[in-house]
Amino acid sequence: MVGAVVLAAVIGSCSRAGSSSSAGSALTNPELDPGTPLSQPAPDFTLTDQFGRQVSLHSFRGKIVLLAFNDPQCTTVCPLTTTAMVQAKTLLGASGSQVELLGVAANPTATGVKWVRAYSEAHQMMHQWRFLTGSLAQLKRVWRAYGIEAQLVKGQVDHTPALYVIDQRGRLSRLYMTQMAFSSVNQLGQELAQSAAALLPGHPRVRTSASHAEVQFIDPGTAVTLPRAGGGTVHLGPSNSPHLFLFFGTWAKEVTNLAAALEALNGYAAAAAGGRLPPLIAVDEASVEPSPSALPHFLKSLPRPLSFPVAIDQSGRVADGYRVQDQPWLELISASGQFLWYRDVSVLGWPGRVSLIRYIRRALARAPKAYLAGGGAPQIAGSSVALAALHAQAGELLGSGSLLEARIRALRGYPIVVNAWASWCGPCRSEFSLFASASRRYG
Repeated sequence: MVGAVVLAAVIGSCSRAGSSSSAGSALTNPELDPGTPLSQPAPDFTLTDQFGRQVSLHSFRGKIVLLAFNDPQCTTVCPLTTTAMVQAKTLLGASGSQVELLGVAANPTATGVKWVRAYSEAHQMMHQWRFLTGSLAQLKRVWRAYGIEAQLVKGQVDHTPALYVIDQRGRLSRLYMTQMAFSSVNQLGQELAQSAAALLPGHPRVRTSASHAEVQFIDPGTAVTLPRAGGGTVHLGPSNSPHLFLFFGTWAKEVTNLAAALEALNGYAAAAAGGRLPPLIAVDEASVEPSPSALPHFLKSLPRPLSFPVAIDQSGRVADGYRVQDQPWLELISASGQFLWYRDVSVLGWPGRVSLIRYIRRALARAPKAYLAGGGAPQIAGSSVALAALHAQAGELLGSGSLLEARIRALRGYPIVVNAWASWCGPCRSEFSLFASASRRYG
């Protein structure tokens, strides 16, 4: 798990404002950090890789190093980051041999070699990078040197999602804060490749012409047709009834019994076939699968075929549009494309069939009738003066702390939800639709 933890120490007061990348248009995409230029020695360290071998940073002098801090049990940002790292090296062609991919474990509760090995195996990266770990004391020294915060927060690991580009002389060249955006993985890979190319002799051409412009998400209110695993297509978007969605990647089997969970969902699909429960559609996140064959091989390994369709989201635009923030992720969507319920399975675990049915029926019972009938969201009406003033201010910036304090005073007598957020924070933006839905639902 990765949260918005403050970056400190070695970075000092570096600002993103005014930073430029090899693709200045990246600044127009809020899901893609264009990187912060740095110029200082990269602190050296010696840790142990996934093969149990000692590895020192200084041993890679003469090469470009992409150094990321990853939780080996992560199911959020880390898989997106490591996918982009592998893509970056591929995009450099033959020049990729002059780039080394390194990861340093950023989980205070999973420091053993078995964890970095399991992550590398699940993502088919055993021979594509070095994923380093050590004792907690050793890791903490490296974290401090690179300004990384890694800690356990309410049972979940929270760490700074930082990725450094280190030049051939062992100096920090650029810092990226990687974000939770499936649709921007390819763009990040291109950005990292361009940063490396700028440091390599002859500045080799990056083998891609992908745009760095903002990616348009595909939300539940938009009709889209996706390829179906095994052949055919799957249609998503507004329909005649609510639907239950499962978003997953096959690599999630490292941290959960994915095969058993999908087998259990066959039971839900059978119950839904009677028409009294929303149909189930699974969506595989092909944008972060380790290879095109990962999904077919996984499905063939199951004891019996799935009785529900598995759509393939090759661009990540569907996952982002459906506000997916982790893997696996369950989500109930109304006929008109409204969010009714979700469950972060990685955090809360798989619900049993009886519990899942109960959650869904409860969410459907709470949903406005207009949602279930395929209509639009009901208008907020009948609000008190204080709440009506708040609704009228939607989408506006208050501008100062004193105005916020005044607004809170005006709402005395009402429960208030205050959400701390940042404009560059992907999960923060994804929460907006959930807050808006709750506001309309509860008035």
